[in-house]
Amino acid sequence: MKGGCESKEAVKKRSIELPVLNSSAPLTGEIRESRTSIWRAGALITLNLLMIAHYFQWSITGSTVSPIEPSETMYTLASGAVNAGFIFFTLAIVATLIFGRFVCGWGCHILALQDLCAWLLKKMGLKPRPFRSRLLVFVPLVAALYMFVWPTAARLIAAPKDAPLFPQFTNHLVTTEFWATFPPFAVAIPFLFICGFLTVYFLGSKGFCTYACPYGGFFSLADKVSPGKIRVTDACNQCGHCTATCTSNVLVHAEVAKYGMVVDTGCMKCMDCVSVCPNDALYFGFGKPAVGVKDTIQKTYSLTWPEEILAAAVFAASFIAVWDVYQLVPMLMALGVAAVTTFLAMRVIRLFRAADLSFYRFNLKASGTMKAAGWVFVGFSVLWIGLNAHSGWVHYHESAGSVAFQNLQIPDELALAQANPARWLSASDQANITAGKQHYRDAVDYGLFTNADALPKFAWFEFLSGDAERAVQLLGRAADHQTGQAKALSLYYRGAILNRIGRYDDALASLDGALAERPDLIVADEERGVSLWQLGRKQDAVSAWNDATAKNAGLPLAYSFLAGASASAGDPDQAIAYDKQADQYIPKDPLFHWMLGIRLQETGMNRLAEKHFQQAIQLNPAFQQARSPGQVK
Repeated sequence: MKGGCESKEAVKKRSIELPVLNSSAPLTGEIRESRTSIWRAGALITLNLLMIAHYFQWSITGSTVSPIEPSETMYTLASGAVNAGFIFFTLAIVATLIFGRFVCGWGCHILALQDLCAWLLKKMGLKPRPFRSRLLVFVPLVAALYMFVWPTAARLIAAPKDAPLFPQFTNHLVTTEFWATFPPFAVAIPFLFICGFLTVYFLGSKGFCTYACPYGGFFSLADKVSPGKIRVTDACNQCGHCTATCTSNVLVHAEVAKYGMVVDTGCMKCMDCVSVCPNDALYFGFGKPAVGVKDTIQKTYSLTWPEEILAAAVFAASFIAVWDVYQLVPMLMALGVAAVTTFLAMRVIRLFRAADLSFYRFNLKASGTMKAAGWVFVGFSVLWIGLNAHSGWVHYHESAGSVAFQNLQIPDELALAQANPARWLSASDQANITAGKQHYRDAVDYGLFTNADALPKFAWFEFLSGDAERAVQLLGRAADHQTGQAKALSLYYRGAILNRIGRYDDALASLDGALAERPDLIVADEERGVSLWQLGRKQDAVSAWNDATAKNAGLPLAYSFLAGASASAGDPDQAIAYDKQADQYIPKDPLFHWMLGIRLQETGMNRLAEKHFQQAIQLNPAFQQARSPGQVK
């Protein structure tokens, strides 16, 4: 990471006499242009164009091959959903076992972005310098184990003892929800910028591959046993052109001299080293794998051992802080952010401790005096690390709020039976509501982005604590940031709460929106019937409840509403018939009967409501207390 303010002549001289090369055979002459780089660039550009075409084909036709992305393998291992990503990743590993890491060098869209960034930096006179760490190189393997081994282990832990090792595989090669497992575009753009550009600027040409890519964790292991390697002939004179050209931080000249091949698993078979060799001494060939070779070449690292330990702690803290914050940041982006954060933190520490330090051609500190570039570097680092810390603070409150939400005991149906469910809340529920509200309030009020998953939970806490209007506002805000089932559920709960507070027109609009997103959302049909009934549109209400029972015959609430509607219309026989159908599906649970009674009473069906109140009391005499303020224990 050293750089200076030397003249162009000095820089040119330094780039020729590399200190890593054998002094008896210094690098001489100009390094020729790689003849394979243009072909590799063409392959990577074609790959990205095919990805764009894949997306547009899905957006036009509505159906396409599932994403050809290795991360999709997680769904295959966890649930048996065989998709194109699983097939691609399997074939890529098999290819790596034979040819080495060709897939990384010639078929990765993130690597294409890294190469583009490195090319742009070189055009600006800035050559990316590698950041070398002993411990952080294990991050990709740990991430790979989490992504591709843990799903199977977790399923086996939770499954019965006689469960098979692998789930029953099902065909998911075609999908209508191509983007379902990807972050939104608002996240995808910074994701590509951080993982494709910032990691190169701070960590070197293959910074993301080295310290973040989980797929590379498995490809590195496969490369060890691969017979395909960069190998050498006797024509090698240790000129060092190969090492100077390599963008994967591999000491090519040293490895081929000592082992007769490149054993570093970071080699991505870009073939640039082969192409620039003036004696054509390097070639790709098959032979003995590197698995039995012990890499003993002395390497220079960017950190001391105490710094390595601190860097590992910073990386872990940054990753935990950022991953899934706002329900937006995916794992790969969090790994990239953590890698950049670690570099900045360690550089700032060294900047204040060292007398001299430079970054690229910028002098940060000289003779103990901080330069303007140094203060700019510190300012950027403080801003970046501060955003990391803020994300961690928000993530903590989101996680704590989610835990409180999961610990609620009151059933949704009972809570939604009336505008204020306070009498049904246990001491534990009240404690969780208080804690959850505070955590979500902090996360929502002070967060930089909207967490569409947290807002409905925050709204539920507000409703349970008696603030229905605030709950309605939060659910509407959540729906504005959601799609599909999540949006339908937010609109349903919003409509249900609006019904309880007597805003039936607004409730009807919200419930119509829920059904537009998910026509099979039966509870929305039931609630829509309530809105219509209260608005005096009784025949439309009956139609809504009939729609619900047509979708699912086992709906005691819908049948009870139909029974009450028939009684109100002067058709006692039909009312009795509907009531009997409802009784078939009503559990012998006093809470359920009481909930039914409240719902029927809210719609003015008092005689039928009284029936269920009495049945609840017969099952549990303590419910007699619910007739007056208090709580049923």
